[in-house]
Amino acid sequence: MSTCLFCRILSGAVPASKVFEDDRVVAFDDINPQAPMHVLVVPKTHVATLNDLAPGHDGLVGALVRTGAAIARTRGFDESGYRTVFNCNAGAGQTVFHIHLHVLGGRTMTWPPG
Repeated sequence: MSTCLFCRILSGAVPASKVFEDDRVVAFDDINPQAPMHVLVVPKTHVATLNDLAPGHDGLVGALVRTGAAIARTRGFDESGYRTVFNCNAGAGQTVFHIHLHVLGGRTMTWPPG
């Protein structure tokens, strides 16, 4: 079995609070939320970092972003605002090396983040 946490969640070996699933992505609540809404949108295909994306992944990245927007809309944050974040590598805060989109809403976001 893979040691990747998100691959283990996808296989059902690790439980998660899923909020959405289709044939390409799964979305679940973050276990360490940084906002009232903090959802992770994860592709079912393992890609370690954004640096590993190839042109063939363009549709997958679109699915991640569209899913994040749909979840924000469903939860009522589309008008008030929400933030989407991809972290790439440890220096940027990536702790699970399987690309994923953070979708955060329900509080004021500051700029710059960090």
